[in-house]
Amino acid sequence: MAKIDALLERALNGERLGLEEGIALWESDEIEKLGWAANKLMERRHPEPITTFVIGRNINYTNVCDTYCRFCAFYRAPGSDEGYVLSNEEIFRKIQETIDVGGTEILMQGGTNPNLPFSYYTQLLREIKKRFDIHMHSFSPAEILKMKEVSGLPLEEVIRQLKEAGLDSIPGGGAEILDDRTRRKISRLKGSWRDWMDVMQTAHRLGMHTTATMVIGFGESLEERVLHLLRIREAQDETGGFLAFIVWTFQPENTYLQREKLPPEEYLKAVAISRIMLDNIPNLQSSWVTMGPEIGKLSLSYGCNDFGSTMIEENVVSAAGTTYKVNTNMILRLIREAGKIPAQRNTKYEILRIFKEDETVEKDFVMQN
Repeated sequence: MAKIDALLERALNGERLGLEEGIALWESDEIEKLGWAANKLMERRHPEPITTFVIGRNINYTNVCDTYCRFCAFYRAPGSDEGYVLSNEEIFRKIQETIDVGGTEILMQGGTNPNLPFSYYTQLLREIKKRFDIHMHSFSPAEILKMKEVSGLPLEEVIRQLKEAGLDSIPGGGAEILDDRTRRKISRLKGSWRDWMDVMQTAHRLGMHTTATMVIGFGESLEERVLHLLRIREAQDETGGFLAFIVWTFQPENTYLQREKLPPEEYLKAVAISRIMLDNIPNLQSSWVTMGPEIGKLSLSYGCNDFGSTMIEENVVSAAGTTYKVNTNMILRLIREAGKIPAQRNTKYEILRIFKEDETVEKDFVMQN
């Protein structure tokens, strides 16, 4: 029996694969075999042929950032004429538009803006919750660490106050690669992988759910990719707070970090290996926003059980030249083409609505920036 067959058999028998085994999976070119095993593992956890998605919007409240990631085309340095902070009224308008098309989730993220006091975030959350019944899945660990810096408060107190003000869960952005060799090369000021993890585990201890992410294609080693997965898995064993994992490939256009763009096969391999290695994370999201709708659809056969967010608005990945856009009815079609039943969920992965055959939404949206 070939080495990969033996490793996949062990995974299918419920054994955990470690560092060396994970590297062997990534060295393999048998992507369809990896996908088949990942799909089997997904079906065991999600036996119904349902693929979920959430109707949500990304609101990038500021592009001012003093982290200066080499791979980011979105940020503007403090003092730049092109820097902005959205007014509260503009944010409220975007939230209302989201609710008007059945949206349930706001993913609010921005740069690490040194000019915004901690009170800006807590007051904004309170004002949003006063006006809207919507899930705030917002502020990446890097933003929360900036809030810690400007406030002088301990990390746990920062997250506690955000939660009390109306923050419901934390997205996994900024993980990139959870290993400091690559982090130092691509984003020297973003902090260590441990900093990212400390935010997540603190949030979990305070009763908040989060997601975890990984971006491949920075020139990282296969060992670093596997270490990333093992560190997520180990943290999940401790806290159980990660609801989902999302992987995508680095988009180099318009950035200061010139790399060869990875092909779709590498993305599908990453999805499959993530499902095989992360046996304790329930949901894997497709990343159609970077990979395109057709590859997103294919990922549903490689271990993904969720199509992610409709992303009524998205500015960060778009700034790097990736502009894939779908609306809710297109998501319904893509999921059906993959042989699955589409279902709308909330951020907690609770199903809100299962769509019957040929059923569509009446109020769909046009991408607005």
